[in-house]
Amino acid sequence: MRNFLIIFLALFASSTNAQSGIYNGSYEKKYEMSNGDFHHYKITLNPDGTFVYHSHSKISKGIPPETSIYGRGTWRAENNIISLTTDRTKDLDETYTLDLSNTKARYYSKSPRDKSDRIVLTALRFYQSDIFWVKRKELLKSK
Repeated sequence: MRNFLIIFLALFASSTNAQSGIYNGSYEKKYEMSNGDFHHYKITLNPDGTFVYHSHSKISKGIPPETSIYGRGTWRAENNIISLTTDRTKDLDETYTLDLSNTKARYYSKSPRDKSDRIVLTALRFYQSDIFWVKRKELLKSK
């Protein structure tokens, strides 16, 4: 009975670790305007539980005309909800200034049981953040 319990726990632990691999990767969205201005948002979720966020904007009449903002920290997934946390002492410095603590995104993808021809793009949709321009962003998974 003890051996059965050990094997069961080992299989359970390996299956939960395998599930977190579906979230890894880069997600991005680029908004382009007709005059050449753009906003580009990208987040990379690494397999080790860390993330890097980059927002790059070029607006010809903006002050300054071009900006890049970086953020980093750790992420965890639970029930298709990605929670981001930034440690202010370790993750923030001169380059990484964006604090994404209290930010949550929902992971969307096509269900493996869905056998239809319907196309569902894999994406992260941010629904909670202390940063107003991060909320309601939908970033599509890069190939």
